[in-house]
Amino acid sequence: MVKFNFSCTNIDNLKSSYDFVVIGSGATGMTAAIQAQELGLDVVIFEKLNSLGGNSMRASTGMNAVETMTQLKYQIIDSQESFYEETLKGGKGSNNKELLSYFVRHTESAIEWLSYHNIELNEIVSTGGMSKKRAHQPTGATAIGGYLVKGLQQQLAEKRIPVFNQTKVLSLVKNDGHISGVEIEHPQAGKKIINAKTVLIASGGFAQNRAMMSVYAPDLLRLGTTNHPGATGDGIKLATTAGGALVDMNKVQVHPTAQQETDHIYLIGEGLRGAGAILINHLGKRFTNEMATRDQVTKAIDDLHQDGATLVFDQGICEAFKAADFYVAMGLAVSGNTIYELAEKIGVNPNNLEKTVSGWNMYQKAFEDIAFDRQTGMDRGIEKSPYYAIHIKPAVHYTMGGIKTNRLTEVLNEIGEAVPGLFAAGEVAGGLHGDNRIGGNSIAETIVFGRQAGQQAAKHVLSLS
Repeated sequence: MVKFNFSCTNIDNLKSSYDFVVIGSGATGMTAAIQAQELGLDVVIFEKLNSLGGNSMRASTGMNAVETMTQLKYQIIDSQESFYEETLKGGKGSNNKELLSYFVRHTESAIEWLSYHNIELNEIVSTGGMSKKRAHQPTGATAIGGYLVKGLQQQLAEKRIPVFNQTKVLSLVKNDGHISGVEIEHPQAGKKIINAKTVLIASGGFAQNRAMMSVYAPDLLRLGTTNHPGATGDGIKLATTAGGALVDMNKVQVHPTAQQETDHIYLIGEGLRGAGAILINHLGKRFTNEMATRDQVTKAIDDLHQDGATLVFDQGICEAFKAADFYVAMGLAVSGNTIYELAEKIGVNPNNLEKTVSGWNMYQKAFEDIAFDRQTGMDRGIEKSPYYAIHIKPAVHYTMGGIKTNRLTEVLNEIGEAVPGLFAAGEVAGGLHGDNRIGGNSIAETIVFGRQAGQQAAKHVLSLS
């Protein structure tokens, strides 16, 4: 993909009316806008921040999908049924089954849709809670977030879809019960009413809104968050004011591995463990199956009562999961030429760590983890110098709850009726993930339900003519 710098649209080019207004410039919003324009709609994206991309920019591991050509290339035989059951199990059985069924049946076509738009995900890695490799990655196993956002932005530019940043949507406008527009505010243009036949809320979650967190997950206020500054739940408030209902608002995911020693919290992607990294405690010993679901790994770390834990990996794992290069370049990792040297630098017993790594390498070669029954992320051992360690602690990562929707992405009211003309998709919508989100499913959700929102918006506009 040719690198380019995306430019937002000058506010002087703002029109008074569009077929489809998209709130939020993350992967969900961009996908929906592209899909809708390809189906004939006049589309616009409003982003309240100066910067674009939302939490999608921060994704690192990959996009889960099954029955793809990439899986077959790596001789992975998989099924939608297995993906469904393992995601349901990961969500403790509380996932919205209508949403989940639609989701697993459309990940393959989502990969194809991206490929059609020159966004190729042709490598693959494991994530926690999955029995097969399902997390699709760009060539070179680079972080998916930036690659995906730039690829979608390139499509916006080529299709001349307008994107207005620093443009906050203050409210939704209704006419006879039907969504008919939005009220926006821009530093230069001031407040304006923009007419719209359909509106999509794709503005992300609420992990950065401490007031909302204090209501729905007060016990997590003590933790930091990996979320970008714009994740303040604005879209949730817009939807409820317009009559939309909420679901699963108390279900907030904590990611087990976030580096928090710097002035910025860095998510250490699950793909690092999927490529072979292990977790150790302060004694230099493993203490859990690193590829269990996020809630299980988080609990194992919390149960140590040791102010976090440490990820250990090597140069071979860095080469397999290229996002690790960023961690090293940013100074998040300590390195050593030997395991003994690394142990001394991070303050753990060198003999213990040498024994732990040696034991892990033995399990990896036999593909049998007799200590913790890890069954995935075992393609390589920890044998290639230099060796690395990153101290991590759990951090708030994802809000599973949000706006109540159906598989058509229509926003539903308290009695299950659609709010005419209003759609929601991505992290702002609740129900898909149940009690715990599986790593790699959020990016898949943005494409699957972003496409669906674009298609349903086009269908809705057609019904009005």
